[in-house]
Amino acid sequence: MLKVDTCCKIYRVGAFGGSRLQAVSDVSFEVGPGEVVALIGESGSGKSTLGRMILRLVRVDGGTITFDGADISTFGRRQLRDYYAHVQGVFQDPFSSYNPIFKCDRVFSMVRSQYFARSSRADWEDKLHGALEAVSLEPADVLGKYPHQLSGGQLQRLLIARSLLLDIKLLIADEIISMLDASTRIDVLNLLGDLKARGLGILFITHDLSLGNYISDRTMILRRGRVVETGPTDLVFGDPRHPYTKTLLASVPQLHHKWNGSNGREAPPDAVESGTLVDVGNGHLVANGAQVVP
Repeated sequence: MLKVDTCCKIYRVGAFGGSRLQAVSDVSFEVGPGEVVALIGESGSGKSTLGRMILRLVRVDGGTITFDGADISTFGRRQLRDYYAHVQGVFQDPFSSYNPIFKCDRVFSMVRSQYFARSSRADWEDKLHGALEAVSLEPADVLGKYPHQLSGGQLQRLLIARSLLLDIKLLIADEIISMLDASTRIDVLNLLGDLKARGLGILFITHDLSLGNYISDRTMILRRGRVVETGPTDLVFGDPRHPYTKTLLASVPQLHHKWNGSNGREAPPDAVESGTLVDVGNGHLVANGAQVVP
């Protein structure tokens, strides 16, 4: 369905754009129907840039991105409109997607004017209520409300519901739960799982390894704009091969271990063996017995 082939992105940085920053370098992957692909990396690794290139918000400097066999860089206005009927994105901060002086319904009315202008009011309301119920929202609880009257989880679900109004095949989920509380995160993750079961392809962009492990079928580890490891999620997490992947996995805090303070004591052997990131004092961190940069 989606194919990213040796894509590159270079930004001009510095005074007068005199320097070049290679944000993405020769990245290739595919996303099929009903498949969740996790794109995992630290801040600045190029994750969001890739998502924005797929959404045609950022120009591709090299390589190609094709959807159902068509190169999206060649799309004109009409083709791009049709493309957005099938491919949508939801981003990290739900509040930034809403204008605080308008009610939340405005994000739906914009979709209606572009794609459902000929639908009757009754047909539109049936479709809207169906989309809201699909993301476990009661229409009476969210319609007619301003953004500040709803929680971050409700706002994020509204954006997913907006995507479901269209004939969407692919969702770019860019850090969509990183600003939500823990109880809301699992609800949104389970919602993505339900959408996957209905055949929706999802590119799940995150810096949180546990979230990627929970939801994805395949995982890509991105470092400095390059994919350093990719494969089925259980293999990437269960048998990592690249040193960077091993370091990331070793740095995941464990629920059964506590931070032991900056008292200069050695990390407990069982904590080191289990791959826990441990503070051993003096600002030093240990992961699997090797000192890492905080």
